[in-house]
Amino acid sequence: MRAVCVDDDRLSLQNTLGLCRQMPQVQSAEGFTRARDVLKWMESNPVELAILDIHMPEMDGLALARRIREQNPETAILFLSAHPQYAADAWAIHPTGYVLKPLTEARLAEELVYAAQWLSRPGQKPGERRVEVKTFGNFDVFVDGGKVRFSRTKAKELLACLVDRRGIRMTRAEAFHVLWDEEEYSRPKQKILDVIIRNLRATLEENRIGDVLELEQGTLRVVPEKLHCDYYRLLRGEEDAIREYQGEYMSAYTWASGTEGYIESRLRNPIGTGGPPTGLRQESK
Repeated sequence: MRAVCVDDDRLSLQNTLGLCRQMPQVQSAEGFTRARDVLKWMESNPVELAILDIHMPEMDGLALARRIREQNPETAILFLSAHPQYAADAWAIHPTGYVLKPLTEARLAEELVYAAQWLSRPGQKPGERRVEVKTFGNFDVFVDGGKVRFSRTKAKELLACLVDRRGIRMTRAEAFHVLWDEEEYSRPKQKILDVIIRNLRATLEENRIGDVLELEQGTLRVVPEKLHCDYYRLLRGEEDAIREYQGEYMSAYTWASGTEGYIESRLRNPIGTGGPPTGLRQESK
């Protein structure tokens, strides 16, 4: 793979470049101390891997990663930092790794495995927008690296519940009881749900990803094949997703605790844990 390394600390940059050039997986590696220089260079020199320091003047590594993903959403990103406190913000960009300095040969070799997995994953069709769904910690959605803003919290929660169900259809009544728990699904409440569904559809359409949501005969579902979701990757046993999980799943929603418990049991005992829950509360008999 072709790589770029960006670090305003020249000694650190030389260390990273030297290690990269020793790796058989790396065909070429170029180094830069300024973000604007690497962006200009990449306009005519495509790369598969960007190794970025986070704390830099002018443009930090997080902003640079977003710009690189705008140019090429398929680029694997590996963050280097002397500061562990940036990790949460870094993982929201969906890098292949976050490594505390100093970088060693053994650690780089390990990270190149994850970068290769990223590069070999099924890609989207030409012109299709990349939809990243983050469920570990808080729930968020990113389109081509940009965060989707929801004008209604219940619309965002509805999408979160549909993601949790992994493409299983949900009736409108089921959706209502997840969003409002014990309240009766009356005619006035149906109208409120209609507003939430319309708002969700409008938000998705504004971001040109309306096709991730399907409505059919009074039911709703997301199309899992159109989402790059950390939870789905964990269920497939992908090691980078397992490493990303830090014990919290959709933290803002109480109904997500069942799935969080399932993830914990799956990680402790990968075999024989049964299927994931659907996020629905249990109806009283």
